[in-house]
Formats: sequence, C-alpha cells, structure tokens
Amino acid sequence: MDLTNTDIRLIAFDLDETLLNAEKILTARNRTALERAADKGILIVPTTGRLLKGIPAEIRDFPFLRYAVTINGAAVFDVTTGENLYSAEIPLDDAIEIMSYLDQFPIIYDCYQDNTGWMTRTMWEQAEVFAPNAYYVRSIRTNRAPVPDLKEFLKERGNSVQKIQLFALDPVLRTTLLQEIPRRFANLAVSSSVTRNVEINHKDANKGAALLALASHLGLDRSQVMAFGDGLNDVSMIRAAGIGVAMQNAVEEVKAAADLITGSCEDSGVAQTIEKIL
Repeated sequence: MDLTNTDIRLIAFDLDETLLNAEKILTARNRTALERAADKGILIVPTTGRLLKGIPAEIRDFPFLRYAVTINGAAVFDVTTGENLYSAEIPLDDAIEIMSYLDQFPIIYDCYQDNTGWMTRTMWEQAEVFAPNAYYVRSIRTNRAPVPDLKEFLKERGNSVQKIQLFALDPVLRTTLLQEIPRRFANLAVSSSVTRNVEINHKDANKGAALLALASHLGLDRSQVMAFGDGLNDVSMIRAAGIGVAMQNAVEEVKAAADLITGSCEDSGVAQTIEKIL
C-alpha cells in the first residue's frame, strides 16, 4: 500500500506490544515518530483496555495528547478537560449475573467502575498465581482496590460497570469462556489482550465503535484514521480505521483484518509506518 498520498489526521494505537515493546518500554524511535506526526497536526490517540490513569505517565504527559480511548472503548476522554465523550457500560444487574456465572470456574476476576478497578480481596491475593507475568501482578496490586466481596460492593454502589476482566490458568477454559460468554449474554462482548485473560464489555464498548465516535465528534472521515494493534481487542478498530495496521507480532485475527502489516513492537513497528506517511 502506498502511504505517501494519504490524508491521515488521526493515529490511534494500542499500547502493550504495539506502541510499547514486551518490556512496556516506549522506544525513542516510536516517540520521535509520534512527535513528528503531532507537529504536522495529526491527532495522537492511545486506544487501550486500561483505565485512563493506567496509561503510562510518559504517554499521558505528551504535550500533544488530547484524546484517549480507554477500557476497550467503554470510555473516550478529552484528557485536557476530563470530559467523557463516549461511554458504553454494562448494566449493574448484568454485571452481577455474569460474575455469578464466573464464580463456578477456577479463575479470578475484577471490574472497572467509575474509572477505578475493584476486586474481591481473596482473588486479589491470588494475583501471583493467575496473572501471566510479574507486570500484570503489579498491575493488579496497583490498579485494583480490594474489597471484601465484589458483587456486594457493586450492589451497594448501584452503578453500571465499565469492564469485567478474568484470568484463567487453563487455556482450554479460557477459550471456552471466550466462546460461551457472548452466547449466554447477548448484550456482552468478549476480547483478550494478553495470555490467560478474557475481557468482558458491553457489546457497544469496543475500540472500533469508540474510535469512530471520536472521529465523528472531530468531523473526521474514517479514511483519515489510521490504527495500530496486536491483540483480539484491537480487531474492531483495525477494521474501523481507514488504514488498519497489524504489528508483525499480532495474533492472526488482527493480521487478517488489517490493510497492512508493519514491523514488530520490538522493532518500533509503529514508527516504521508513521515515517512512511510523513
């Protein structure tokens, strides 16, 4: 694909193993490419399964950062004003029902509500057993507040839920839940961003829908949007963007949905493509 004559006005990118490498490091080449794009008036938009406050500080502190798609598209923020431009949340009753269903399996799970992570303490204490690596253990410890019983806590608060995330040790169980949850709960959608996890959102909360909502808010056509991703939760935005770019290290579903494949996250693949459009 010839990228020299494109009119890209917004570049969206996943974080883990897309913009950031496997060690969660932003390479100098990727940083420079984003800075050059921003200097040309292109909007730079992280699109992540994380909470807004879970985005690394070095990215949140970009002087040119204005918008962020968070929680797999459950919320889109104007980070300079704090305004929520788009939201799609799981109703409380549905969240309690899915958690009750999950209780029968040997897993741990948490949720995001009101832009904060919450988790039953006994599950929080098992992070080292279920999380795929030390980084996610730290993430659970840091970004989920432990409570005595998550379902009862949510009932007391009475608010909808932005995302439910589970970790399963058994890969067969994980695959089964990825298939079974959307079959049992028609208004929910599932995705995955890392080994062992399943992420559950409202069916209207996906990176693609959120990215198109932001583009519409900004008066941009989808042809003016480029998106980068590597995981299952990136497929919707790869398809939604005018130019969807899969990382070389992406799962096959992302590569199949993409318009082109760039280098891996270890080789600053995001920068490799941005440099071509600049």
